[in-house]
Amino acid sequence: MKYYFNTTLKGDFDLIIEKVTEELKKEGFGILTEIDVKETLKKKLDVDFKKYRILGACNPPYAHKALEAEDKIGTMLPCNVIVQEISKGVVEVAAVNPMASMQSVENESLKEIAKEITTKLERVIEKL
Repeated sequence: MKYYFNTTLKGDFDLIIEKVTEELKKEGFGILTEIDVKETLKKKLDVDFKKYRILGACNPPYAHKALEAEDKIGTMLPCNVIVQEISKGVVEVAAVNPMASMQSVENESLKEIAKEITTKLERVIEKL
């Protein structure tokens, strides 16, 4: 089982981030964090890196269910979605596969929650 699912798109990096955010919203996710890896690496290490953002997506009702089922699951939240420029005008979007993440957690009640979140994130990627 792959730990992520992805798609590659042609278009403007910033517009694709907007589209990803919009599709996540349709599935009940909000963006809690946004890490601009390119900017961070430049600032901290003076390294030039490609456009690369990590979006921390959260679906509050499912996060609540997961936290009630397993109080340490917060170490695996939020669901990360990356947007990276592969080449000029070519952008990859990848989302964590919650089913793969949950394999390491020994809690049966989380499996259904992970399955539902996986379906939602897969739909986001498919709709891009």
